[in-house]
Amino acid sequence: MDVDKKARAKLKLQQPLCLWLTGLPAAGKSTIANTLEKRMYVSGRHTYLLDGDEIRLGLNRDLGFSEADRIEDIRRVSEVARLLVDAGLIAIVSFISPYRAQRDHARSLFERGEFFEIFVDISLTECERRDPKGLYAKARRGELKDFTGVDSPYEPPLAPEVHLQTMLQTPEECVDCICRTLIR
Repeated sequence: MDVDKKARAKLKLQQPLCLWLTGLPAAGKSTIANTLEKRMYVSGRHTYLLDGDEIRLGLNRDLGFSEADRIEDIRRVSEVARLLVDAGLIAIVSFISPYRAQRDHARSLFERGEFFEIFVDISLTECERRDPKGLYAKARRGELKDFTGVDSPYEPPLAPEVHLQTMLQTPEECVDCICRTLIR
């Protein structure tokens, strides 16, 4: 192809990236991702936000929450993020993405320096206290199967590029931390 990622990035005056936010349900991923996208928009960056809840309404509406479906969910969104980066965009991915192997696979789709794993870290107790959708309570009552953090595992990143602690940082402070990492 004559018009490639490099040409698209040059036109947009930015380095295409994949910013992958991962963490337990109710950790603050979507709030941080939304705040980050707004900040980048104001600064003239070309972004696209892929949010787990939104993707499950369309592209992944045929998937449940079994281990196999979670793996396929992340495989699909990884490919979409790769296409967005190829288009010269900054892809902001906000997904629980509970398994390290799937996040490692996502990383393998990108060139060195294009993928940033961002761990949105918080205690399970605090996530359950927040529980904005009442999902933890349903899972604890047995009404919701395969819920991450209750009866399905979450494997925290071993060496994320950014480690956020949402019990100690506001969403704006988290975005500041992400931006400082990107501007090295």
